[in-house]
Amino acid sequence: MNKMLNHTEEILSRQISGFHQYRLSEPVHLTYVSRNLCGMVGYTEKELLHESRDLYAQLVHPADRETYDRFLREAAGREQTLTAEYRLVKKDGTVIWVQDTLSARQGEDGAWEGDSVLTDISGLKKENSDLRFLNETIPCGFMKYTCEKQPRITYINQKMIDILRCPAAREGELDYLEMYKGNVFQMVPMEERRRFSKYLNRVYTADAPLAGEMALLRCDGTRAYVFGWVIKTVNEEGAEEFQSVCMDITARHQMRKDAETRRYMKALTDVYDKIFEFNLDSNTVKCLHCEDGSSFKMFEDVPMLIDEALEKWILGAVEPESWERIRAFFRDFCQKKLYEPEAKPPQITYKARCSIGELRQYRGIFIKVDDSVSYYCCRRIQETGRENVLQTENDELKQKMKDLVMQFSDGIAAFEVSAEGMVKPLYASDNVQEFFGYTEKEWLPLTEKFTPLETFAAYSEASFEDFEELLRTGEAEYTYFDYGTETERKIKAICSPKESGSKSPRYVMLYQVEDTETDGKKNLPENRTVTIRTFGYFDVFVGDKPIAFRNKKSKELLALLVDRRGGYVTSEEAIGFLWEDEPANTVTMSRYRKVALRLKNTLEEYGISDIVEAVDGKRRIVMENVQCDLYQYCSGKEEYAGLFRGSYLTNYSWGETTLGELTNNPE
Repeated sequence: MNKMLNHTEEILSRQISGFHQYRLSEPVHLTYVSRNLCGMVGYTEKELLHESRDLYAQLVHPADRETYDRFLREAAGREQTLTAEYRLVKKDGTVIWVQDTLSARQGEDGAWEGDSVLTDISGLKKENSDLRFLNETIPCGFMKYTCEKQPRITYINQKMIDILRCPAAREGELDYLEMYKGNVFQMVPMEERRRFSKYLNRVYTADAPLAGEMALLRCDGTRAYVFGWVIKTVNEEGAEEFQSVCMDITARHQMRKDAETRRYMKALTDVYDKIFEFNLDSNTVKCLHCEDGSSFKMFEDVPMLIDEALEKWILGAVEPESWERIRAFFRDFCQKKLYEPEAKPPQITYKARCSIGELRQYRGIFIKVDDSVSYYCCRRIQETGRENVLQTENDELKQKMKDLVMQFSDGIAAFEVSAEGMVKPLYASDNVQEFFGYTEKEWLPLTEKFTPLETFAAYSEASFEDFEELLRTGEAEYTYFDYGTETERKIKAICSPKESGSKSPRYVMLYQVEDTETDGKKNLPENRTVTIRTFGYFDVFVGDKPIAFRNKKSKELLALLVDRRGGYVTSEEAIGFLWEDEPANTVTMSRYRKVALRLKNTLEEYGISDIVEAVDGKRRIVMENVQCDLYQYCSGKEEYAGLFRGSYLTNYSWGETTLGELTNNPE
């Protein structure tokens, strides 16, 4: 029995980290110290034990002694176990962090005693300190949130709180931070939530990080723009969670938006005499551009109330016969009755007195910028002959371009072409940027410099030869994809004449035109049996005529649906095959929608749209509506056993997976 007790004491002294015993009743002091504790702090047993003084307390860091004293006071009085963290100063002067776990009990004499175990947590504290340093110094917001349908934020750093402009919670007021913590979607604008949800789903299913830009709702109602990453991981409790790191790019976003607005305004000022900004949120109008001699010059960039400014202008300048018509036009605009989906921008023609008192005819048009801001652009309509209209050899063409721009507000682009064949975009709407094969990020640098035409046109759906033909003939038509209506439209290009022996620049204007081509583009075969060949090169036949796919990606998408054998293919999955080296983002999603629409249009042209079914963005091949060598071979029927001869979808590398299945399972 004594041997066992001695062994127990040996364990307490040598193997239990920092073990020591207290007398917690006054006077507080240590009654036992282990060799392990002595080794931890560098002091001997004699230097730590005293019958009336707590010598151990002298080792506690001066800044932590209040914490230590409160810890001992709380422990005395009832049987319990408490834990505290504080610093100890070792005999050699170094400082260590310890976690003290103290179990209090009442002794036989009624005095309170305690058994204490120390754990050296200096390494953990240093790691946390380093993380805190990074957290306080790096310009990044950081969040952790759950993988639930409505993700809850489990951690958010101060930088992220600053980005969101979360105020300190006050009694009786809404606690924005707690609202955000309850559901991360609360900080995402309504129109962005669907896209953000798709991003999270992709990160979760693919178990791969995703990066991109998005807007966040600040607590003060404004928006912050961030670039960030989302990753799925497993936390220390073993639960799955999302982690996001993001940088505040609001200033850069605003600079980019301002630069785009300046380029847009430059293009507009080349076309219109006067430009006014109508802001329905603030109920103000201000003149952004006018001629030097205009009466509006003194009010340039000065906001005025819409009703007052309009009434003063109508009574002071517009001919009386047009007063009511003008009032009705602007009243409908202010009540948001003018804009209709897919309709031309609203415009009006009227007569008004100019700065020199003459009554002249003008035409005005509203160009929508966003839900609250529109530009009202107007110009004088010339009523005299050529001698008053044309000032240079190119003015007639410029006037024609102005008329065209007056009619169309989407699908517009303007370019300057040098005599050496270099091109610089002056302005282009998003859908026209896509026509040339550029993203917004790639497009912006092009507007700052001249680029060789051949290089500029390399990504376009039209060839370099097509653009050379435009410069030679002065007119051309191309097809582009309009993302607003998700349809293919035609785009008209007009180029100013080339002056012989001159190095003056030429200007190109592109604008949208209506597609007047009739629906019956193709003579559909009477026999519309659809035959699909996958063994070898992929091809599709309607009767005995092959489908001439105008877009190779739409053909590849159909091949992917055929390979899936009737199963649905999501947009994200299709993008992973069609653009193997690019992640699913807004750019590739836009490209995919265009490819899917072109496939749909091609099938409709051949009268076989029923072979593909689309549901909520997912697509599949309707197997019963086609004859396919793959499906026949996989049926196991003897008459189809000889169809497969070792090659499958030779056009596409991703077909090797199915090829391996066919090779390993010949039956």
